Amino acid sequence: MKLDLTALADEHMAAARTAPHGRSAHLIMHDGVLRQSVIALTAGTSLDEHNAPPAASLQVLRGRVNLTMAGRAEELSTGTLRVLRERHGITALDDAVVLLTAVND
Repeated sequence: MKLDLTALADEHMAAARTAPHGRSAHLIMHDGVLRQSVIALTAGTSLDEHNAPPAASLQVLRGRVNLTMAGRAEELSTGTLRVLRERHGITALDDAVVLLTAVND
């Protein structure tokens, strides 16, 4: 499978801008326990805190997000890759697109 992440980011950012909740997400890879999703969020849009799977990472493809974990916040910008090991949530500081990779056992 070959995917163009730039084109997917463009497509889902356009969809997020017209969506009532300001976001668009799509599962782009599901191979056994591996799952990857592109998630686009308009500025100010959040994904509520949720538990992390056994292994996960978040890569910012475009924009900036605020990652919240265990009562603290961390700003991530384009190109940043962050391992997720605990309950977390994200808020888009700008229009943003992220790639969420998760491995569930």
